[in-house]
Amino acid sequence: MSVALDMVRETAPEETSDIKRDYLQALRLIERLHRLLLDVIKDEFDREGRSDVNSVQALLLYNIGDAELTAGELKSRGYYLGSNVSYNLKKLVETGYIHHKRSEVDRRSVRVSLTEEGKRACEIVDALYDRQLRSLEAVGEVSAEQLQSLNRSLMRLERFWSDQIRFRL
Repeated sequence: MSVALDMVRETAPEETSDIKRDYLQALRLIERLHRLLLDVIKDEFDREGRSDVNSVQALLLYNIGDAELTAGELKSRGYYLGSNVSYNLKKLVETGYIHHKRSEVDRRSVRVSLTEEGKRACEIVDALYDRQLRSLEAVGEVSAEQLQSLNRSLMRLERFWSDQIRFRL
């Protein structure tokens, strides 16, 4: 940590403001991109004539995939906030997208998995991603190398933020 602080202290004031500007822009982009992803998923479901599941729920179904998980596991993987995941899981159970059953080991824990309808919704998201991948480089001008670099940077940022919480930095 002291190395990072020393680097900030050694940085010229104009560089610090450039770093702050870039950091704040990155934060805004991350937030905006997540909202835009939800809009893209909503648009895809609208095109399919599916209004029975919203974009957050569709993404939740996609993230569950073939697994059998608890709400806590979804939370710990960093996908969702507690009340958000609980509410959406309840709605998805009610609408027949998710099976839920009590864990045989811990009766307090509920395990969820996709129903056939949930798997169909998951397939819509997967097909959307596959379609996007076919034109990502040609139309979006994003190469595989750029994605790899972006992912490395985002993982470092995730680790940095996690450490901020864990170690109260």
